[in-house]
Amino acid sequence: MSTEASTTNAGPRLRRTLTLRDLILYGIIVIQPVAPMSVFGVLSERGRGHVVTAILIALVAMLFTGISYGRMARAYPSAGSAFTYVAQEVNPAVGYITGWSMVMDYMLNPLICTIWCAEQTHRFAPGIPLWGWKVFFAIVFTLLNIQGIKTSARINTIMAILMGAVVAVIFAAAARYILGHPHAEPDFFTRPFYDPRTFTYGGLFGCTSIAVLTYIGFDGISTLSEEAENPRRNILLATVMTCVVIGLLSAVEVYVAQLIWPAVEKFPDLDTAYVYVAARAWKPLFWIVGCTLLLANFGSGMGAQIGAARLLYGMGRSNALPKSFFGVVDERHRVPRNNVVFVGAVALLGAFLLSYERGAEMLNFGALIAFMGVNFAAFLRYYVRAQEKKLTYLVPPVLGFFICLALWLNLSRPAKLYGSIWMAAGILFGIWKTRGFREQLSFELPPEE
Repeated sequence: MSTEASTTNAGPRLRRTLTLRDLILYGIIVIQPVAPMSVFGVLSERGRGHVVTAILIALVAMLFTGISYGRMARAYPSAGSAFTYVAQEVNPAVGYITGWSMVMDYMLNPLICTIWCAEQTHRFAPGIPLWGWKVFFAIVFTLLNIQGIKTSARINTIMAILMGAVVAVIFAAAARYILGHPHAEPDFFTRPFYDPRTFTYGGLFGCTSIAVLTYIGFDGISTLSEEAENPRRNILLATVMTCVVIGLLSAVEVYVAQLIWPAVEKFPDLDTAYVYVAARAWKPLFWIVGCTLLLANFGSGMGAQIGAARLLYGMGRSNALPKSFFGVVDERHRVPRNNVVFVGAVALLGAFLLSYERGAEMLNFGALIAFMGVNFAAFLRYYVRAQEKKLTYLVPPVLGFFICLALWLNLSRPAKLYGSIWMAAGILFGIWKTRGFREQLSFELPPEE
């Protein structure tokens, strides 16, 4: 099985219109500016109050993988992302397997966001049946993404502003509450980082293994390489800056939460713990934060559908999937319309077959495989095959690979089981489609006008 580079200009292409700011906003929306809020209760219980430290350790860990993604985007500014990187640097068959694992990750994200948004909205408006809300959100995600990438970028900007405003209100209410209550303990403000009464290494590292998942979604930036201005520069900058912004913002969010609600106190409900924390600071925040999390999942689902469509486009154009359907760009909006509709249909169908919890468990299976593949590809290209062996090209991909491997090995048994079934099905399809991975694949590197 071999690859063939192509620079043909036949047919409509994706349009390069996304600036560095657009890429950063896209990454922030997909990851969510309120990312740690929905899992705060679980993190606090697992880490026994050391959520801030876990978030910061996870930030360092994800930066390694983010650097590998950015560097590979310099070499291959393609919509195929991890699929293209691994296929070009390691092996086309391994690239196909990596791409298929990413397909599971990207398809499940809009699926579980459809489920979450439908369930939350049904609580606000129970007059409409749950199935009606599932259909509504699946259709809205699809229609918005069909309108073109700049439309999606403008929507991302609006949602980022709205969520930023809510986070600012949370911080203001938290500061008022914290400073309005006397604290005699000298270590009150440092306790969220380290509390000798509850600290254990096992608890911290267990919490970190979950906190790393807060950042999953940053890799979606690289799928927009063909629509980014100056992708060899901006993809790396956007990936790293997105991780830093989300990491620092998340650290502050959980820091104030731990000051308001000490770890020794039990939450009424772990899944909605942050909502109760916000309500303690200011009662109206109970509903405001609930609506904000709905908005965040809406943005994440829509952004993930963009990434899934671009990944399928890269695989279709390279003939790893049927090119006549997946490798086509709509002439009017310059988006892979077939893929957007396909992902929307899968999200709608899956919303009736899977629960939110099961879908979330399966999502990380594919993401971590892709992360390992990209780190390994970056290691081969920039260190093993480089004439000059630089330490800066060795440390990030190696550490990123082994951290992701450790996380993958600690996934739940159901996630491994269903993930393995998905991978087996994809590999069998790949064997049939490429006649045992012997057919030639074409990896097109588009112009950077």
